[in-house]
Amino acid sequence: MIGVHSHPIRVAVVGVGNVGSTFAYALLLSGLAAEIVLVDVNRARAEGEAMDLNHAMPFARPTRIWAGDYSDCAGAVVTVIAAGVGQRPGETRLDLVRRNADIFGQVIPEVVQHNPNGILLIATNPVDVLTYVTWKLSGLPAQQAIGSGTILDTARFRYILSQHFGVDPRSVHAYIIGEHGDSEVPLWSLANIAGMRLPAFCAAHELPHDQAIMDDIFVRTRDAAYHIIERKGATYYAVAAGLMRIVEAILRDQSTVLCISSLIEDYCGISDVCLSLPTVVDRGGVERVLRLDLSPQEIEGLRQSAHILKATLAQLRLEGA
Repeated sequence: MIGVHSHPIRVAVVGVGNVGSTFAYALLLSGLAAEIVLVDVNRARAEGEAMDLNHAMPFARPTRIWAGDYSDCAGAVVTVIAAGVGQRPGETRLDLVRRNADIFGQVIPEVVQHNPNGILLIATNPVDVLTYVTWKLSGLPAQQAIGSGTILDTARFRYILSQHFGVDPRSVHAYIIGEHGDSEVPLWSLANIAGMRLPAFCAAHELPHDQAIMDDIFVRTRDAAYHIIERKGATYYAVAAGLMRIVEAILRDQSTVLCISSLIEDYCGISDVCLSLPTVVDRGGVERVLRLDLSPQEIEGLRQSAHILKATLAQLRLEGA
C-alpha cells in the first residue's frame, strides 16, 4: 500500500472532453484534492476548463487548478485518463478500440515516465481493453491500472431496479460484471434488498416477480448508453460520478467494494484479461478481487465476456496497434 503523502494531494486528468471536465468539476466540489492538473492535446481547451473551474473557487474549497503538461502528472496519487475519441451514434464500445489504443500508445508512456508510482484510472472506451493496454504499456504492477469498468452499469442497474421496487437506489445491492459493454452479465443470483434476494423480497411484500420484467430491466441497463447518446450525443455525468467514487476510495484508503475493471487471474478459468468484478479498492489501487458465489449461467456469461475481450485484444496485437 502506498503510504501517506506529505505534499498536497494531486490528481491529474488527461483528456478534458465531456467526461474529463465533468470529473474535474465533481472533484473540485468534493474538496478531496488540493491540486488538480488538466492535460489535453488541445492546450487551449485545458486552459479554458482550468479558468472556468477556478472561477467556481469562491463557491467551493481552495484548490490549485491549472492546465499542465505530462510532467505535471508527477506526484499525482491518481491520474484519470479520459483521452480519446468518443462513441458515435450506433457505434459499439469495441468499435472504438483501434483509434483509442493508438492514442494510449502516446499517452501512457508519457504519464508513467513522470509518475511511476501513481494509480492510472482509465475512463476511455472500450475501457476493459484499454485498461489491459494501459497495464501492458505502463509496465506497472497490475493493481495500479484500474478501469471504471461496470461501475456505471451497476449504478444504472441499481437505479432502474430501485424505480421498479420503489426503494432508494442505495438500498438495492446488485452488480453488473464482465465487459463494460454488450456482453456484460447481471448477477441476479446475488441481487438483494435488505439482504433478501429479489424473489423473496417480492414474496414477502406481495409483489409480482416476473423474470420477463427483470430481463427487460437488464436490457434497459445494458443499452442505456445507446439511448443517451442518441438523445444528447454523449454520456458524462454518471460516469464522472463513478470515477469520483473510485478516486475517493483511493485517496481516503477506504477499502471500498466497487465493480471496476482490473487484471483477472485464475477466476472461473479466466486469466490474462481485464474485466469488472466487485473489487476492494484502497490507496494502493486494487487490493483484491472478490470471489463470488456465481450461478452456472453467470459463470458462463462471464467466460463469454472474457472470450470477446480476449478476441479483441488478439486482433489488436495481430494488427500491431
